[in-house]
Amino acid sequence: MPRNPSTGIYSKPAGTTPSVGQIIDPAPWNQLTSDLGNEITNSLPRDGSAPMVAPLKAASGTSTAPGLGFASNPQTGIYLKGGGLLGFTQNGVDVSFEKASVYTAKSGDYTALAADDNAVLRFTAAATLTLTAAATLGSNWRLRVIADGGYLTIDPNGAETIDGAATLVVPTGYSIEIYCTGSAFVTNKAATKADASAVGSFIDGLLLSNNGTNPTTHIDFAAGSVRSGSSFVANATSFTKRINGTWAAGTGNGSLDAGSVAANASYYAYALRKDADGTFDVVFSTSATIGGVTTTLLTGYTIVKCVGGVVTDASSNIRPFVMYPRDEYTFVTPVKDAVNAAISSTSALLALTVLNGAKVKVKLRFQFTSSATTNAALIHDPAQGTLTAGIGNDGGNFGAIQVSGNYAIGSGAIWTNTSRQVRYVAGASGNFWVWTDGFIFPCGRNA
Repeated sequence: MPRNPSTGIYSKPAGTTPSVGQIIDPAPWNQLTSDLGNEITNSLPRDGSAPMVAPLKAASGTSTAPGLGFASNPQTGIYLKGGGLLGFTQNGVDVSFEKASVYTAKSGDYTALAADDNAVLRFTAAATLTLTAAATLGSNWRLRVIADGGYLTIDPNGAETIDGAATLVVPTGYSIEIYCTGSAFVTNKAATKADASAVGSFIDGLLLSNNGTNPTTHIDFAAGSVRSGSSFVANATSFTKRINGTWAAGTGNGSLDAGSVAANASYYAYALRKDADGTFDVVFSTSATIGGVTTTLLTGYTIVKCVGGVVTDASSNIRPFVMYPRDEYTFVTPVKDAVNAAISSTSALLALTVLNGAKVKVKLRFQFTSSATTNAALIHDPAQGTLTAGIGNDGGNFGAIQVSGNYAIGSGAIWTNTSRQVRYVAGASGNFWVWTDGFIFPCGRNA
């Protein structure tokens, strides 16, 4: 009879146990030799010369005695775990393998499921990632997320927390790994280290420009980022605010912290960070300091840093300008801030068309005439005190008059005081003209 397929035990046919002097019955003995031949044929050659023709069934085994092991190391091999799972053991120690990682791009809100275990989700726009209940996802569930197009808000289920907080915001350009403990969520903190604990102050990009459609009332901000201490905000696209309206969130909306736009005024632009999701906005104020900004309309926002400024003309319109790297502004039309004005050996202050309330380095061109020969004039930083013009004194930056009634010209970049003034003086009486080409207002741009 053949081998029992369930137990693998072979029982030989009856009548095949001989005794001395017994006559052999050929029928059972032929059956025995036939069975032996079949089993030899069905055996697996040790030299590997023939393959299996049916599944190989191994013992379930354990991690210390695997069902399929090795002669030289029987504690290394494969065994069957509970629940029908395959186990691998090395020297009697169970070996774990990670689940295959699957990449998926998302362009909007999404709810993470148990099937997303060990997945990589890249969000190409601002979105909210809702997490299924921790008990459902189970301990050791994990997920990697990438914010690549907007801030990503991670919102656990119900009252559950992530890193101890109700929500977590991943800034655009950052990624984190989320781990489920079975009752809450924790992360590897990669997204928050630079955002929350880094220090320093800088502006990258965010150059200001007159809006192409409404250049006298609207200001465009180029894409960029800004940090002051531990506060950071970034914006991936151009952003517009209008100065002829009080502040309202969002591009294209009003920007004044209070009041209405005025003539011949200075307005400072401050980058804002929305506390709820870290998104970018801008507010304009006449205050040159964060402490002076009116915050009545800014509930839920943090003022990060001043990123620039603009000045208005007599019609309350924004003066057209071009902004260059390193916080340099040039007026499209130079402003005449002195026209045939009297100048003498008595030092005086001249107000210029630049930002008021902060010191700026103003870009000036001058012209000077005098009936006195060898007469020189000097425009300088008020912080230097009262200087005296002339080669024998503190010098000049207008060429000296060599012929009575002649003209001299000059130029310079000179720091103002906080009242937008510079000092001027000459060796003797004369008249002068001043053109303001623009200014440098250092906010922290390195490029």
